[in-house]
Amino acid sequence: MGLLRTPLYDLCVQANARMTAFSGWDMPVQFSGIKQEHGAVRTGVGIFDISHMGKFVLRGDNVLRSLQQLVPSNLGKLVPGKAQYTVLLNPQGGIIDDLIVYDEGDNQVTLIVNAATTDKDKAWLLEHLTDVDLQDNSQDQGLIAVQGPKAVETLQRLTDTDLSAIPRYNHIRGTVLGHPAFLARTGYTGEDGFEVMVDAAAAAPIWQALQEQGAEPCGLGARDTLRLEAAMALYGQDISDETTPLEGGLGWLVHLDKVSEFIGRDVLAKQKADGVTRRLVGLQLEGRNIARHDYPIVHNEETVGIVTSGTLSPTLGYPVALAYVPVEMAKVGAVVNVQIRQKTVLATVVKKPFYKAGQ
Repeated sequence: MGLLRTPLYDLCVQANARMTAFSGWDMPVQFSGIKQEHGAVRTGVGIFDISHMGKFVLRGDNVLRSLQQLVPSNLGKLVPGKAQYTVLLNPQGGIIDDLIVYDEGDNQVTLIVNAATTDKDKAWLLEHLTDVDLQDNSQDQGLIAVQGPKAVETLQRLTDTDLSAIPRYNHIRGTVLGHPAFLARTGYTGEDGFEVMVDAAAAAPIWQALQEQGAEPCGLGARDTLRLEAAMALYGQDISDETTPLEGGLGWLVHLDKVSEFIGRDVLAKQKADGVTRRLVGLQLEGRNIARHDYPIVHNEETVGIVTSGTLSPTLGYPVALAYVPVEMAKVGAVVNVQIRQKTVLATVVKKPFYKAGQ
């Protein structure tokens, strides 16, 4: 079976983007170059084709209450127009996927999930939400992320919707270039911005109009360096079915005092009471040494942890990484040893995120 193509595939190819297979889709890795694209998002505005993401609409009586049994976050605090970042859990407390829940009111919820886990998530939801109708729009809609300090003013030129009135992690249905659009003030870069979901046919004209307004096309390469600087977890690397949110630095998503029942709750309650044995931490490496995924953390010649993500931070100018380490090594200021090929490199545990907008 061939790779799927997003509604923006032809425009990406025409722009001479470097393409690659990613989660079953043919996706752009970079256009002008990762460093330039990264800088555009940090200082101006960049646009990303994220149409490969899974897009579900759930409908049914008390749909949020039904969904509550699958996530550890308190969905009861959601009201129409608000969104909640959370995780789907398995019975072992492991993370099936991370996702965003958008409450649209009238017993309708939109979910955005990872491309690599779309089929798995859909099967899990259908298995457990027997009283909820699930509409899968993953291949029928385009999704464009508009990110950066100039993102809002750039997108505003294309819509009559007052974007300034939409707070962070809120959303609204409006129009962009006259096309019906789902507009969410969310993103995966550590910057302000919107994610714009439209019917497939509307994606290309909106992408072109954003470029005409000065937005820089960006690929998966810059998306990865940006999210890592912001210490945002990447599913399949930093978090997985084998890690719990308490281990993965997502304890703020676990509302044990507010949610009495959800899959995996007993495991998380025990971890909360007993403490975790490992934790995902941020590392700053010495020199220009870059730690990559799966590089070991060693102590007394034994592997005690693992690097999950790493890069040379384009914004900060030094190498950063995320890694699981034993809890006794997880305090800020602790020094650990990272095995990089045939040498051991010192790394210091630092506070996350590595970069915060406006710092």
